[in-house]
Amino acid sequence: MMFKCHCRDCQRVTGGGFVAGLLVPTSAFRLTKGQLRYHFTPSLAGGKHKRGFCPECGSRLTGGQSDERPTGFVGITAGSLDDPSWYVPQMDFFVCDAQPWDKLEANLPKYEQYPPM
Repeated sequence: MMFKCHCRDCQRVTGGGFVAGLLVPTSAFRLTKGQLRYHFTPSLAGGKHKRGFCPECGSRLTGGQSDERPTGFVGITAGSLDDPSWYVPQMDFFVCDAQPWDKLEANLPKYEQYPPM
């Protein structure tokens, strides 16, 4: 699942209008070097979002629900992929928080908050 999340938390983390990301099964995710450092932020779904950052440069690499409510998926920022060129967004969510200057693609499905899972 490839997406653009427009929530205020993602805007603050990126300094932009949205996070370009994708969800993959936790079992399919492999960090090839180093270890992540984590930061937690409140989630509207309850619990906390677990954000993974590179401890060397501070880049955000992952995001998703914390261990208290596991989903079986890990969110990965598209820009952190070894080859981000294959990322193609399939939906916009948290459009309720989208900024007026953030031009949403008309052809993508839109969800006010979380998409149906």
